[in-house]
This record gives sequence, C-alpha cells and structure tokens, in this order.
Amino acid sequence: MRILLTNDDGICARGLEALRDAVADLGEVIIVAPENEMSATAHSITMTQPLRTKEVHRNGSLWGIAVSGTPADAAKLALATLLVPKPDLVISGINQGVNTGLAAIYSGTVSAAAEGAFVGVPSMAVSLASRHHEDFMPAARIARALAERMLDNGAWLPKFSMLNVNVPPLPLSSMKGIRVTRQGMGGYRDGYERRQDPRGMPYYWLDGAGFVIEKDEQADDHAVLDGYVTVTPLRFDLTDFGLLNSVASLVSNLRPAELQ
Repeated sequence: MRILLTNDDGICARGLEALRDAVADLGEVIIVAPENEMSATAHSITMTQPLRTKEVHRNGSLWGIAVSGTPADAAKLALATLLVPKPDLVISGINQGVNTGLAAIYSGTVSAAAEGAFVGVPSMAVSLASRHHEDFMPAARIARALAERMLDNGAWLPKFSMLNVNVPPLPLSSMKGIRVTRQGMGGYRDGYERRQDPRGMPYYWLDGAGFVIEKDEQADDHAVLDGYVTVTPLRFDLTDFGLLNSVASLVSNLRPAELQ
C-alpha cells in the first residue's frame, strides 16, 4: 500500500509529522507538501510560474518533497507526475485549525485532499479544531484508524468524493464519539482592520471576528464544538439540481441572436 501525505501548513508542520508517525507502518508513506505555510489558499494552483521541488531530509533519510506552490499544486504534482503508480490513499493534514462549515471551502487542507478525489484515489482531510492546541496525538490516532478502514475497504469512495475529518482539541477519553455529519453553513465573520503604512497609505489586514456556528446537531461545526469527531463526506459537483427547472424557465425566452 502507498499513502500520500500532504497539507497546507508546510512540510515542517508538527501536524504532518504526527500524521506520518501514526501511519508509517501501514505501507509506503510518501510526503509531498508545500515548502511554506499556505493556509486558506483554497484550490489555488500555480500557472504563471514554474513549480520547484526539493528533497527534505531528516536524520540522514528522505523525509519528503517540498513544493514551491500551493497545497493543491503539491497534491496535483504528486498524483500526476511524482508518484507512479498512483497511491492507494491520500491524507491531507493534520491541519492546525478547524475546517468545518464554510471554512472547508477556503481550506488548502481540504483542497489538497480533493485532488486525490478528482483522480479516483480515496482521500481525506484531517484537521485539529484549534489554532492553539498543541497535542496532535488524538487526531493522529483518529486518522490512523480511519486510514486502516479506508485501505481495508479498497477504493470504496466514488470518484470526486472525499472525507473531511475534524477532531476536537480533547483527549481521546473525553471525546463523545464519532459522528457522520453534513457540511455546516457556518463560517468566520469577516472583519478587516484598517492600518496605515509608514508613508501614510492605508492597508487592510483580515481579522476574522469569531466563528458563526449552526444550531443543527447534524452540522459538522456544531458537532465538533460539542466534542464529537466529525466525518463529513464531500462531493465536488457544485450543480444545484433543485434549481435546474427554475433556471430553465428564467432563460427560456432568451435568444443570443436577438441580443445584438
């Protein structure tokens, strides 16, 4: 079995190290990750400049391959070129910070795992739901347990689908359990602090003013705050099928040739 590990916190991140230690004996583990932290880059990819790679060694052994681009770049490059044949599993993480609700859309961690889903490789993103909690061990244990089941069941996830896993910042003994959830619609309240540079010109610094949580217990953001590990299946088909007929009615009388 071959397992590709990636992330958005950078190849030197502690969460990636904890993840690697947790799954090291499950097969051949290959790390391909951004050279630097690339949080909240969503599914951005590099097209106007080359991607550069370099080997990273620890204790005289190859640790992984650092990529100069985004998380999606790193995963895409690994799956398309660096790893032949493709891996049996892609795990992105362990992210330092929650990736529930609308935060999953902005997440480089989720987007890197999505690259595996795009090519039919079972994939999951794993996040520790805290920016400050330093104990990655519980999240790593959860990730390993899920990885074992995903590998044992083969390619059971359909193409274009993946799992988004969020782990509360608690000891394993204090977690209430694992809950399969839907993606919530909660997210950060956007706020920008206006500042002034030394030349007197204004600039703005994003400063999220808290996270809005859904009240629905089936939403991932609500459940992880309540002490549950959340496992949310995501699918990358953005079509709103419920609106197809309404939109068809909206455009039914439009004729391009008549718009000249």
